[in-house]
Amino acid sequence: MSKTPKNAHKPRGRKRVAVIATGIGATMLLGAGSAAAANMDGQSDVFASGTASQLADSARAQADQQHKEALAKKKAEQRAKDSKNDRSSRDADRKTSAKKKPGSWTKPVDGKYELSAGFGKGGDRWSSKHSGQDFAVPTGTPVKSVSSGTVVKAGPNGAGDGSSYGNAIVIKHKNGTYSQYAHLSKLNVKAGQQVKTGEKIGLSGSTGNSSGPHLHFEIRSTPDYGSGKEPIEVMRSHGVKM
Repeated sequence: MSKTPKNAHKPRGRKRVAVIATGIGATMLLGAGSAAAANMDGQSDVFASGTASQLADSARAQADQQHKEALAKKKAEQRAKDSKNDRSSRDADRKTSAKKKPGSWTKPVDGKYELSAGFGKGGDRWSSKHSGQDFAVPTGTPVKSVSSGTVVKAGPNGAGDGSSYGNAIVIKHKNGTYSQYAHLSKLNVKAGQQVKTGEKIGLSGSTGNSSGPHLHFEIRSTPDYGSGKEPIEVMRSHGVKM
């Protein structure tokens, strides 16, 4: 019967230690790999989140820029349209004036109007009898020179005839008579300016002593208040139907 060597089991112990060490190393390596993988996943999430935020900011900035460009384009188109309408209005006024012969006469307003307070009538809006003929029209209605002539007065306070007239214009015509236009919301002419028959000189309004928008129109023998004539009769004498 053979004897068992004294060191017969030693290799097995070394193998066991090696296996354990190998297992520990594998565990540590696996743990490190898992940690690295977890760290990489965290970095990926942060990168993805940052990228999404940048894309969202870029999209908003692009949308804002497109909105601003659209508004600017719309404003430019509106300005061009307004400018075109102004030119068309001026061209129409010039054509209308060109059709009128020098010295001819026309109505002070076109379109729909109502003859309200007449010449010589009493009322609570003036201290004495009415000195002209009122044309009831909306504010902003174009007011035209009834005949060619020279502007001798234009301004607030009745152009010197009193604050009750508001903004007013007085024109001297070639036959020596004068026409006056009062309560205007806008003046388009100034003293010394030459005007043609039918030329737009201002816009109707309700300035001065006025209870509502209208044109106060007078025919005078002088440029000043107190020399008024019956305007409807004078206009009809010049072939104008009122």
